[in-house]
Amino acid sequence: MSPQTLLSGRRLEETSNLSLRPKLRNRLNGESGTSLVELGLITPVLLLLLLGIIEIGRYAELSIHVTNAARAGAQYGAQNLATAADNNGIKNAALNDAQITGLTVSGPSDGYLGGYVLCGCSDAAPSGTCPASCSGNNYGIVYVQVNTSGTFRSLFSYPGIPSSITLRGTDQIRVAQ
Repeated sequence: MSPQTLLSGRRLEETSNLSLRPKLRNRLNGESGTSLVELGLITPVLLLLLLGIIEIGRYAELSIHVTNAARAGAQYGAQNLATAADNNGIKNAALNDAQITGLTVSGPSDGYLGGYVLCGCSDAAPSGTCPASCSGNNYGIVYVQVNTSGTFRSLFSYPGIPSSITLRGTDQIRVAQ
């Protein structure tokens, strides 16, 4: 290669770099810091959305635990008439399933056989008292109803939203006879 070619090659490189530098400089000078300001404005909104998603997830998890605990207690009591009358066994089954603190377990307020059992005839809704006999071709049915409740406490206080919410779960299952 001749020195003239190298010189001309360098000149082309230098002139092309020199022609791009002012354009790039003007572009950067006009927008310097804009991205940083945009990031600063959007970050609180994104963090608020993230906290909201976390709170909704915690609420959903507690709701599932409360409902499943009611189901577990009712399933335990529905095994037979002896387990239907076992209040402590029903409570323990519900509490062991939930494995959360602050869960309360109870039966229907007007319950029979310890507060968890409902009775009725096959043609009517169950009630708190077991009928002596059913009319016609109807037959007596015994149900176990378990009510659970748990309190959801928010991590932060949000305007217009209560800081604690009581969640309730109820399940009613027919007792195997």
